[in-house]
Amino acid sequence: MREPDRTLGGFEPEAGLSPRQVHAVQKLPVPSLLRSLLSEHLDPGYAAAAKARADSPHPPPRMVRWGWQATAALLIAMVFAVAAAQARTTAPGVSEAQHVLAGSVRAAEGTTDGLADRRDTLAAEVDDIARRQLADDAEGQQLLTSLDEVNLPAASTPMIGPGVTVTVTDPGMGRDLTDVSKQRVPGSRQVILDRDLQLVVNSLWAAGAEAIAIDGIRMGPNVTIRQAGGAILVDNHPTASPYVIVALGPPNALRDGFDRSPGLIRLRLLEASYGVGATVSADEGLTVPTGATREIKFAKQMGP
Repeated sequence: MREPDRTLGGFEPEAGLSPRQVHAVQKLPVPSLLRSLLSEHLDPGYAAAAKARADSPHPPPRMVRWGWQATAALLIAMVFAVAAAQARTTAPGVSEAQHVLAGSVRAAEGTTDGLADRRDTLAAEVDDIARRQLADDAEGQQLLTSLDEVNLPAASTPMIGPGVTVTVTDPGMGRDLTDVSKQRVPGSRQVILDRDLQLVVNSLWAAGAEAIAIDGIRMGPNVTIRQAGGAILVDNHPTASPYVIVALGPPNALRDGFDRSPGLIRLRLLEASYGVGATVSADEGLTVPTGATREIKFAKQMGP
């Protein structure tokens, strides 16, 4: 029996035929793709390349191959060295620019705080003069009473009295927060978001609060709580954990109403899931500052 044809994947085309059928029938041997895949596990091109490399009369010396590898490694090292040198060269300029920007921000914050204090002082002087002028007759006293009624919702006067203090604290570097699945903000350990503080403030209003301040910023008309990246802005002022929310009102009724509110339910859920700190305490003699007053603009119809 002759050697099986390798191009047919080891299959003998005359297998199973009688001698007469073998000589009578002429077949064109066509290799079977399926048989080739089952029997030939190495592509013929690899075998041909290996044979050509072995039959080559002048194979590359080992020292030459090592030389090319060393040259490639040296080029890569040079690229990294140049990149490191460039980074060291530009680092002082970047650091200096950061210091300049930080100084500018601090100076702007100081100027803003000074102007805000001056605004509050002048507003208090104007209010005092107006009260002295209006307190002389009955019509002026009636007007002062009306002004006091609208000043409370407008947050235009400082207030002092009993109430509750809600302190919300972001969790620390806890082990649970190393897992990204425990992060509400991807890539950040921040858990408390603007919508959480919004819900707490609205729950305090619904519980009967008469005045509210977050970290010393009075909540009033046109005052917003917004998320800006990893910071929370209250009336465009950045605030950070812990968030201290002061609400003036009857302490017992205010606390009872807040205990049943969606705001405290959300805080307890965050406390159980992420380790957020949330405390509620009733106090006497709490103060809230004056809120920023803004001009209210009304739309007017144009034409007839």
